[in-house]
Amino acid sequence: MKYTLLIIIVAFSFTKSHAQYNAVSVFTSGTEGHKSHRIPAIISLPNGEILAFAEGRVHGAGDFGDINIVMKRSTDKGKTWSALQYVAEFDTLQCGNPAPVVDLTDPQYPQGRIFLFYNTGNNHEGEVRKGKGYKQVWYKTSTDGGSTWDEPTDITLQVHKPNFPQANAAYNFKEDWRTYANTPGHAMQFQSGKYKGRIYVAANHSAGGPQKRAEDYDAHGFYTDDHGKTFQLGASLNIPGSNESIATELSNGKLIMNSRNQKGDIRARIVSVSSNGGQTWDTSYFDKNLPDPVCQASILTIGKKKGKNILAFCNAADEKRRDNLTLRTSFDDGRSWKKSFVLDKAENVKDNAAYSDIVKISRKEVGVLYEKNNYLQIVFTIVKWK
Repeated sequence: MKYTLLIIIVAFSFTKSHAQYNAVSVFTSGTEGHKSHRIPAIISLPNGEILAFAEGRVHGAGDFGDINIVMKRSTDKGKTWSALQYVAEFDTLQCGNPAPVVDLTDPQYPQGRIFLFYNTGNNHEGEVRKGKGYKQVWYKTSTDGGSTWDEPTDITLQVHKPNFPQANAAYNFKEDWRTYANTPGHAMQFQSGKYKGRIYVAANHSAGGPQKRAEDYDAHGFYTDDHGKTFQLGASLNIPGSNESIATELSNGKLIMNSRNQKGDIRARIVSVSSNGGQTWDTSYFDKNLPDPVCQASILTIGKKKGKNILAFCNAADEKRRDNLTLRTSFDDGRSWKKSFVLDKAENVKDNAAYSDIVKISRKEVGVLYEKNNYLQIVFTIVKWK
């Protein structure tokens, strides 16, 4: 056993890439009770601590199976990380898509209250798309910085549209939502403007049976204006194939959502803008300045300059494969991306970087939690963008 562990450590140590930033391993596949760790999400707390979340996949790297949501904590800006903590599970079935956010506007919790939104499921995604199984939507909260968590709350009936034709003569094919997934990555809360305090969770679903080129998928979101007491569904994009999504706040109280194109016909991100907090969409378009290989991405508001919000965006910026992890910054609400930083570009096709999430560290720094080495590690690095 000792020799096996040594081989694994050496293999990680000598993995070659064009990474320009020192990365610290946070979750390593094959350790701490899980054969695989995937789907990173990260937030910072008011006291400066950082919480990193992931799916702990017990038996392997597959998207379905015995999957737990796990967490680690850093008290030194990501230099070191705590032991693994279990946060949510669903017996021996799937519990995933962690979407954390800190509610900083609830007067009942002046030190902040963490929400963790997540999904459970009882079958493979492909089977749920066929109507053979279900997905649910839950959240947990913590008022002590993630040390302990309340019992889960099931909000499926508020934010999902299950519509079973066997029991409904007025069956609407488009309302028959089947598979369902939050984000991946963090959820968001409006910090200013008309919708200050609103928590918004980007998501996606499939409607009706499977269609060619994944056209049954569509991105949407849901939100709460009363600190989790009730939830409302926002509008869907009505772009066939729009899939994994994440959102952040623009200037003047607007919302931007950035989505994956599951169809893969256009290898670029889908950008949508809302003037009413995600209830409806003003516009949606493909941003050719954000190339994408059909993968997840992350976006975050990290500051303000001359009345405009500064955005950070991170993804595998390659049209062909999951690699070339790049962080970009925008000073004009995402219309253009002035600066870019290549974080990880592999020499070997098997050493790729994939899913990522962003957290603000300081006025000039952001942290990036991302998958690398063909999903063998989730690592953390800090980028000085300013």
